[in-house]
Amino acid sequence: MPIPATKSEKLADMFSLKGKVVVVTGASGPMGIGLESARACAELGADVALTYFSREESCLNNAAELRETYGIKTKAYQCDVRSWASVQKAVADILSEFGQIDVFIANAGQATDSGVLDGSVESWEEVIQADLTGTFYCAKAVGAHFKSRRSGSFIITSSISGHIANFPQEQTCYNVAKAGCIHLAKSLANEWRDFARVNSVSPGYIETGLSDYVPAETKQTWKDMTPMGRIGEPKELKAIYAYLASDASSFTTGSDILVDGGYCVR
Repeated sequence: MPIPATKSEKLADMFSLKGKVVVVTGASGPMGIGLESARACAELGADVALTYFSREESCLNNAAELRETYGIKTKAYQCDVRSWASVQKAVADILSEFGQIDVFIANAGQATDSGVLDGSVESWEEVIQADLTGTFYCAKAVGAHFKSRRSGSFIITSSISGHIANFPQEQTCYNVAKAGCIHLAKSLANEWRDFARVNSVSPGYIETGLSDYVPAETKQTWKDMTPMGRIGEPKELKAIYAYLASDASSFTTGSDILVDGGYCVR
């Protein structure tokens, strides 16, 4: 059976996530895409499960902030997306405590600072494992639940790096992983067409704190190559995740949405 259209007529009702449970991986940072997508869903009434790899205290603080600010149920879970067993356990624990998962935002990932020739084999394997294989693990772990409920929205955080070769930094393994994420979303959208929607978001350069080590001249090059002339803020992605999580996007699947200040038009 086809996935039905939203039953709501009013836009506010379409965007409401009341009664829904949203999982966001990689949401332990004090600022960033994971936290802002979690805030977006919490603002719309969803209960939210956050996952972290190593920054437990920061993730617990994020969960507490969401709970206190929006009055929702929320909890932090340890999850190493590079491990199938860890992802399975996190999903099982979330289902045990929340009872269901309606939306899964696969946001966790790992950056790189080297190309193919000057980078190690181990570095390549780590990035591919975290960014691409880890996303596959998340999809496989929650997909069976979506199928049993015949409902779900799976959202992958990809990147402009899945569309272009970044400059001036060399990061081939990351680009390859993110390109794979975009096609994984498209392929899953077809595979899960009877019960769940799957989409990806491709942010441009966003000030998340993860690029603090990048030289100022490199960041200036990024700005110069972006038509809007600046780096984006994480909050500028909230609406995209809210849209894809909600019934407002009931006819949107297999899409990759660029939020890049126009970078990819050049």
